[in-house]
Amino acid sequence: MRLSRYFLPTLKENPAEAQIVSHRLMLRSGMIRQEAAGIYAWLPLGFRVLQNIEQIVREEMDRAGAIELLMPTLQLADLWRESGRYDAYGPEMLRIKDRHERELLYGPTNEEMITEIFRSYVKSYRNLPVNLYHTQWKFRDEQRPRFGVMRGREFLMKDAYSFDLDEAGARLSYNRMFVAYLRIFARLGLKAIPMRAETGPIGGDLSHEFIILAETGESGVFIDKNVLDLPVPGEDVDYDGDLTPIIKQWTDLYAATEDVHDAERFAREVPEERRVATRGIEVGQIFYFGTKYSQAMKAVVSGPDGVERPVHGGSYGVGVSRLVGGIIEASHDDNGIIWPEGVAPFKVGLVNLKVGDAEADAACNELYEKLTKAGVSVLYDDTDERAGAKFSNMDLIGLPWQLVVGPRGLKSGVVELKNRATGERIELSPEAALNKLTN
Repeated sequence: MRLSRYFLPTLKENPAEAQIVSHRLMLRSGMIRQEAAGIYAWLPLGFRVLQNIEQIVREEMDRAGAIELLMPTLQLADLWRESGRYDAYGPEMLRIKDRHERELLYGPTNEEMITEIFRSYVKSYRNLPVNLYHTQWKFRDEQRPRFGVMRGREFLMKDAYSFDLDEAGARLSYNRMFVAYLRIFARLGLKAIPMRAETGPIGGDLSHEFIILAETGESGVFIDKNVLDLPVPGEDVDYDGDLTPIIKQWTDLYAATEDVHDAERFAREVPEERRVATRGIEVGQIFYFGTKYSQAMKAVVSGPDGVERPVHGGSYGVGVSRLVGGIIEASHDDNGIIWPEGVAPFKVGLVNLKVGDAEADAACNELYEKLTKAGVSVLYDDTDERAGAKFSNMDLIGLPWQLVVGPRGLKSGVVELKNRATGERIELSPEAALNKLTN
């Protein structure tokens, strides 16, 4: 993509309304624009990041055996009355009526709708287990939306729902999602720690929040710092095998949110030098809630003995749009964002230091064409801005690599390649730069 033809409205100054670094940088780098309190338009650069995150989540959910569908944003109020949550959910739920006076709501979550879909088609234990997921916009009418996409009212979320014959099967499904989440966040360049947590309005008695440590986080967390060194399962993990050793390894070490923190146990189990009390950002949460919804909504299947019984369920959420802010909180410096390569809007920022110079233009055009043909995403700064502004802009938007081309370097047969994360700069031939970026 040529920057001269791209829509990238960057800002030089920090917006006054932005209180945390991710909100400031997302506004300054032209990723989002606020349209109402807690509601944002995703501009082209931000939308590319959002799509990259969604794709990684999709790949890992598919790998773990979940099946994708898409449910609507609007739901019938009667479904929520069946479960008993319509009146209990609170003012965060946006309730509306259509022209026929039918009561609807803008979905904050989808347990009721997916249970209604499941009960309409699955009648026998032979069709279990089932895990269905989608990625869809949600709405929760937060009283004080703040921190940009970290606590907005409208947000993009992946939520999955598992259905099993009994608790033993449901816990196997829970374990699959636990491992899948470890892999998702690792691929996003994050160290997300599963922590025991409250179940809240979802219900049930087993839940883990996946939290990245950040001083700007809204949750107080307490961990054994050895959890930071635990290995994440590889892509060859066997989801049909015994995942218990992985789960045990990650849950034996103390890690809990402040809602369920046990100070006595923390002091007893964790040596003082390994105790970490800090704050964190929740980027995902998983729940096992048993038959809470299936009993209320009569989602039953016939078992091996021919007797009908309510299925056991779980739900598993990842805040896709929230993750954009979370990644920036975890990966930035004074100059701007530092994107992990897997989610970066472009892999390479190609900088032409002297647009209009025949040799520089020709070299940049050739590099741009060859990188693009090789499948490398490139943002080519072909504008006539001064060099300092170009470098500042590239640092701000945080692409993993900057490839700098100018007349002086070309006379010596070299271009400059900068690694955004480390700041390392090396001079090498255009061919060598191509090989490094494509391999």
